[in-house]
Amino acid sequence: MSECASKGCGCPINSLPPAKPAGTGQNLVVYKIQNMDCPTEEVLIRDKLERLPGVADLEFNLVQRTLAVTHQLPSSEPLEAALAAIGMQAVRDTLSPAGQTTVLAIAKMDCPTEEGLILGRLTGMPGVAGLDFNLVQRTLTLQHAPEALPSILAALKSLGLEAQVQGGDVSAPAEPAKTNWWPMILSGVSATAAEVVYWWNGGFHWTVAALALLAIFSGGLPTYKKGFIALRNRNLNMNALMSIAVTGAMLIGQWPEAAMVMFLFALAEIIEAKSLDRARNAIRGLMDLAPETATVRQPDGSWLDVPAKSVALDAVVRVKPGERIALDGEIVSGSSTVNQAPITGESLPVEKAESDPVFAGTINESGSFEYRVTALAANTTLARIIHAVEAAQGSRAPTQRFVDQFARVYTPAVFAVALAVAVIPPLAFGAVWMDWIYKALVLLVVACPCALVISTPVTIVSGLAAAARKGILIKGGVYLEGGRKLAVLALDKTGTITHGKPEQTEFAVLVGDEHRVRRLAAGLATRSDHPVSQAIARAAQAADLVPADVADFAAIPGRGVRGTIDKQLYHLGNHRLIGELGLMASHLEKRLDKLERQGKTAVMLATETEVLGLFAVADTVKETSRLAIADLHSLGVRTMMLTGDNPHTAEAIAQQVGIDEARGNQLPEDKLKTIESLLGQAGTVGMVGDGINDAPALARADIGFAMGAAGTDTAIETADVALMDDDLRKIPTFLRLSRTTANILTQNITLALGIKAVFIALTFTGHATMWMAVFADMGASLLVVFNGLRLLRK
Repeated sequence: MSECASKGCGCPINSLPPAKPAGTGQNLVVYKIQNMDCPTEEVLIRDKLERLPGVADLEFNLVQRTLAVTHQLPSSEPLEAALAAIGMQAVRDTLSPAGQTTVLAIAKMDCPTEEGLILGRLTGMPGVAGLDFNLVQRTLTLQHAPEALPSILAALKSLGLEAQVQGGDVSAPAEPAKTNWWPMILSGVSATAAEVVYWWNGGFHWTVAALALLAIFSGGLPTYKKGFIALRNRNLNMNALMSIAVTGAMLIGQWPEAAMVMFLFALAEIIEAKSLDRARNAIRGLMDLAPETATVRQPDGSWLDVPAKSVALDAVVRVKPGERIALDGEIVSGSSTVNQAPITGESLPVEKAESDPVFAGTINESGSFEYRVTALAANTTLARIIHAVEAAQGSRAPTQRFVDQFARVYTPAVFAVALAVAVIPPLAFGAVWMDWIYKALVLLVVACPCALVISTPVTIVSGLAAAARKGILIKGGVYLEGGRKLAVLALDKTGTITHGKPEQTEFAVLVGDEHRVRRLAAGLATRSDHPVSQAIARAAQAADLVPADVADFAAIPGRGVRGTIDKQLYHLGNHRLIGELGLMASHLEKRLDKLERQGKTAVMLATETEVLGLFAVADTVKETSRLAIADLHSLGVRTMMLTGDNPHTAEAIAQQVGIDEARGNQLPEDKLKTIESLLGQAGTVGMVGDGINDAPALARADIGFAMGAAGTDTAIETADVALMDDDLRKIPTFLRLSRTTANILTQNITLALGIKAVFIALTFTGHATMWMAVFADMGASLLVVFNGLRLLRK
């Protein structure tokens, strides 16, 4: 299973896992597990079910809370019993494997009010298996039976929410309908006039009622329509509560206040929607980075501007100075400097020449060049970043899950209290009915937790967008919020702390002819993609040596390579491999020890009986690594280096950059064990690597960081956090962003709940009025939105 599948959180929203071509006796069953929210439950379920004989495979989707089990059991009863035993509320999904996922763009879905309405209408509807909301992008992702889509669209239309099926690979967020300000102006003028006339006459006059009705219906008719739909669907959302409160105020004769409350509410709704557009524009800004057209060479040699979406693979595109690059590619002629900041966050332009990669959305600065297209428009690095950011918005962060659960209880509870306030004092204590009904209406105004619910997604999306601008791709709110707790960070060495381009510094022949030994080593090294092997191959090439022909080549993970040359088996490997072959003599041990203490990697060529040659390879440390490690220490993070190199080399490199602890001779399984030993005793544990060789450790860590992810499909798809270039300093930046995000989330929750508590107290003391309550409630919504948007400026 891929790391993405094993991690679960933050993955792109998938449809129900497809039916696999099961072998003989294999079955697929899909469960919806409502209390499976995060990797904690995934690990619990995995440990329980993998012990059952006959369970072949488990596929988790934490975003959709689904689990697909491939098994060879006579029935699924043992699975359901095992899930029940660990407290998992599993319901077998009757949706056929032919079920599909559809993304709907809903322009009027602006806030949690509409989300709650849709949930109430579609949950339990035949053929609907899953709902996933993205309020910032105004999209709803549905899992459903194919034949259920028309009835779903009809149900949404009955709620007053027109939905459009979203197509294409990268699409902009749904555009809201344009605001007609004239009804709002009329409503505001009428509400103000009603207040003035009421004050001028010293009390009620029929013109007050007329002006109030004009204000209410010119500005509040959409609210009444939405409120009626909500009540018809037995949903107490903000529109329903506001409709009840305004109607109640009119019935008890509070005409000016009813008019002002409706006007303020409608105005605040518009302002809030406009404010949320800032978060939407942050994502839309990413989409606008790549130009819509590219200048493509035609078969006759001419050049033609064509839509970027229609450009085929291997087409040749020309880029002029100052132009944005439309597609990913590889330069075939020319050279230039390219500003890659939109993708990698690098502050300085990068020199580009033939064979160098270029990315869509980056800016060609000085020269002109031609490049061969290596990715279609829908699959460029920029497109994958956008997909990842959009998918990350769909994964609920821990705080957001808490807020959602709290909101489900809060509104009905306050409504019940308001009803009790209206009835109990007059009936039980003979209090004045109008006074207590008015207080109940004030409570209704503050009953909706809109400010509380909207604060978390806006803050999380702003943080994700801010990180993407800096070349940090975070795969979900759970990692953005959880990064602040990072206590230990384990780092791979090659390509992470060092440049990953070591060079051969020394060579010594121990047995035989120097020319032959180097040819034999070059033959093995040329077949390997390991940086150390490549250094030996480059040195041989520079000496004009022809590599020997190798048969039966094989890599030995964590040790080296082997192969047959002229019917003789040869090994090219490290200290550990030679020791395991039993060829480590004392004089050789001393020589290796000296090289390793200098921070060099020793590689030996050997047969099964003797060591023929010794190569020393050294890698240089990135200056940014020293700065990053110092910055991590200032943030209270303990650092550890895990490398396949020998302990002496590991210690030498660690001392150069200031790492707290270094562990050498680490095979992939050793790195995994090290990460597992840290989990549960050192707070949140992170692992930094290349996203491929370190995949087991990256997957097991609480947060896996992939280095240099630009252009690397695997890293972007599998990492929890992908650093788009090779700069470790982005990790401290990520930590600071995570801590700031957590602080803003705390501020927003405190602000939203604090204002509610104050106005509930003021209501009971008789100091709160309805227009004050609506102003404070919607004002709180605007405050938390703007507070969350501060992240976009950081």
